[in-house]
Amino acid sequence: MNIKINLIKLTLVTTILVFSSCKPALNEAHTAQILKVEDYKHYADYFNTMEDENIAKAVPNDSAWSWMKTNIPLFECPQQNFEEMYYFRWWSLRKHITNTPQGYAITEFLVDRSYADKYNLIACALGHHIYEFRWVHNPKYIEQNVNIWYRGNEGKPMKKLHKFSSWTADALYSRYLVNKDETYLLDMYPDMVNDYTAWEEERQRPDGLFWQNDVKDGMEESLSGGRHVRNARPTINSYMFANAEALAEMSKMKGDAEKEKYFEAKADTIQKLVESKLWNAEAEFFETLTEKDTSSQVREAIGFIPWYFNLPTKNKGFEKAWEQVKDEAGFAAPFGLTTAERRSPRFRSHGTGTCEWDGAVWPFATSQTLTAMANVLNNYNQDVINEDDYFNQMNLYVESQYYRGRPYIGEYLDETTGYWLMGDRERSRYYNHSTFNDLMITGLVGLRPRADDKIEVSPLIPEDKWDWFCLDNVLYHGDIVTILWDKTGKKYNKGKGFKVFRNGQEIAASEKLERLISE
Repeated sequence: MNIKINLIKLTLVTTILVFSSCKPALNEAHTAQILKVEDYKHYADYFNTMEDENIAKAVPNDSAWSWMKTNIPLFECPQQNFEEMYYFRWWSLRKHITNTPQGYAITEFLVDRSYADKYNLIACALGHHIYEFRWVHNPKYIEQNVNIWYRGNEGKPMKKLHKFSSWTADALYSRYLVNKDETYLLDMYPDMVNDYTAWEEERQRPDGLFWQNDVKDGMEESLSGGRHVRNARPTINSYMFANAEALAEMSKMKGDAEKEKYFEAKADTIQKLVESKLWNAEAEFFETLTEKDTSSQVREAIGFIPWYFNLPTKNKGFEKAWEQVKDEAGFAAPFGLTTAERRSPRFRSHGTGTCEWDGAVWPFATSQTLTAMANVLNNYNQDVINEDDYFNQMNLYVESQYYRGRPYIGEYLDETTGYWLMGDRERSRYYNHSTFNDLMITGLVGLRPRADDKIEVSPLIPEDKWDWFCLDNVLYHGDIVTILWDKTGKKYNKGKGFKVFRNGQEIAASEKLERLISE
């Protein structure tokens, strides 16, 4: 009997060891190489004092630092508000991790919403959640959340999954580019294929474009449409293009050449339709196409979304649209990028308090635009915008996320005063409806996720802005990546210049703050 028990124990231990070896494991080498984690504990301590915690979920405030120090990349720079906001956004993100009978879920609002699905889940920002959580060391939070969305209704998708448009397949593939977990990605592949088909059945027009109500894009009161009209919007069409591209890549990974071509063809069709039917040549902008197949004749921030997914063909002049981010009659405002052009006679005409997307600054849109902007600067040959423009907008994004002198993230804000329009409403606090740290990592510092084993870093920080910065403890492809800039060499004592390390070993360096790609 004892022999049998010992054999069972040995089998279990062996099984666990074999399973553990299938995924990148954290070990003693997988820790910060330059920065000291306890140097940043004061941020969590301060944030905890900012409130009486009236809503506590899976990781309450008294466990916030414990969660942060084991899960997040570390960052420091000489501009204190950037650094503070970086840690605040991690601190506020973990507030939305929720225990459910089916595992962890990620909420959008801390308070219950009548239109939410089971566990108070709302699908609108799921893509943002995946992009942000892909940098969290423990994969279970976002994986279990996605599993609930697609299998939590007795093995089927949640009832309100399609309450909002989504770019989930793209987000999951983008997450794979960070953690290289092929097993999880391909396990979700059938769900993503079914999801794509469902969107085609629900929202595809005869011409191949997709339509959506503004409200189901999460943009209730816009200038180009309405809550009930069926317009072909740059949002859902860009999302479906990106999802098709991601499914083509997943099909390729599976060795299914037929499906790869199938989804490549779908992406190609949508790309051509967006460029031919949503591009307003006179306005030089991607605009919503109305139910009558006429342009909405108004520039909105959603016109930048095609670049979030690198949809516009290069060298065809589409980049002219980005002149509008620098134009005060366009989207440039004192507290960030507006959601509609300021020159429109209908700008900010819909009142306040009913989720207006008629011009006010929404972090949801800001984070989409800044992701798109980083793609333009990295992937397109153009002279319309530069790294100074990107840094300035990131700076405004940081400055906007304060309320009464303290870090704050809410729903939307006045573009000229910075006042949070629903800041005193409980529902608005800690609104989990945007990204920030993904922008810091992939945009500002410039770690550009890719499928091969090379590490590419393309910073968008002008060399004259900061004399030093460091991003450390980034779990990427199973290794710890450290990126630092030290103008004098005296801050980190690793020599002058821009350097990239893998598990503490220098793999790329330059005297300048410029793009680096490891061998």
